[in-house]
Amino acid sequence: MARILLAEDDAEMRAFLAHCLRRAGHDVSATEDGESAASQLERCDFDLLLADVVMPGIDGVELAKRATRMAPDLKIMFITGFAAVALNQEFGPDGRRNPGLSKPFHLNRLVNEVRQLLAA
Repeated sequence: MARILLAEDDAEMRAFLAHCLRRAGHDVSATEDGESAASQLERCDFDLLLADVVMPGIDGVELAKRATRMAPDLKIMFITGFAAVALNQEFGPDGRRNPGLSKPFHLNRLVNEVRQLLAA
């Protein structure tokens, strides 16, 4: 079981993804924006940050930069509704390769990608 921080501004998508990841056996903290996620990262240890790229305020890319400074070993995965943005985020703010999923995606793919990333 991994501790996952989910940052997704769409309430229905956030609830759905959190439910799916919990059913897969993970402990999930879900936040509605990058600012809330950054606050969570300061208070708690997580194994994975799953962040929407496009959010109001602090977007997913900026959140990933902050997260990398706070927790260099934190694994990061991006999700986005903008395929071109996902393709451009192949490498994260720290130069490491960060996987990304373009919405819509099959939930089995999300669970498998999370599993693979956590095992790496």
